[in-house]
Amino acid sequence: MQITVTDAASHWFQEELALKPGEAVRFFGKVYGQTAVHDGFSLGMERAEVSQPIGQVEKDGITYFASDSDAWFFADYDLAIDYDAQLDEPKYALPKH
Repeated sequence: MQITVTDAASHWFQEELALKPGEAVRFFGKVYGQTAVHDGFSLGMERAEVSQPIGQVEKDGITYFASDSDAWFFADYDLAIDYDAQLDEPKYALPKH
């Protein structure tokens, strides 16, 4: 799986989560909600130590990753992270790879 993070999204994460270079954000599937590819599950994120990544990217010194424990959620998909200025929050896309 590939993860991409736009400059605007990276800036949002750094500001909102008070991230410093060397820190990381983990993305995972969680119960409730909906994505374009999963009914009943949504995408969650948290500050975390990198552990068993199935996909990761570093941007501005921050590592963005998904763990092996969430391979079921990301199977056959990549994760594209952008920023929605109107909502002042990240927006996610799960394109097939």
